[in-house]
Amino acid sequence: MSDYQEFLSERDKIDFLLQKGFKMEKVTENLSGAFVVFKHPENKRSATLHVKTANARKYFSNLIFHAQ
Repeated sequence: MSDYQEFLSERDKIDFLLQKGFKMEKVTENLSGAFVVFKHPENKRSATLHVKTANARKYFSNLIFHAQ
C-alpha cells in the first residue's frame, strides 16, 4: 500500500471514531508511530489506534489543537 493510501485509511479510521462520539484521550509517540487512545464518554468504551504515517499524525495533532 502506498503511503498516501495508508494515510487515507488512518484518517478515515480517526474520523469514524470521532463521528461515533469517541474523544481522543491519550497519545503515546514512539519510533513506530503513535498510539492514540479514544474513549467514549457515555458508555466508557475505548479503542486504541496505531497511527504510523507522518501525515496522519499531523492530522490528529491538528484536530487536538483545534479542539482546545
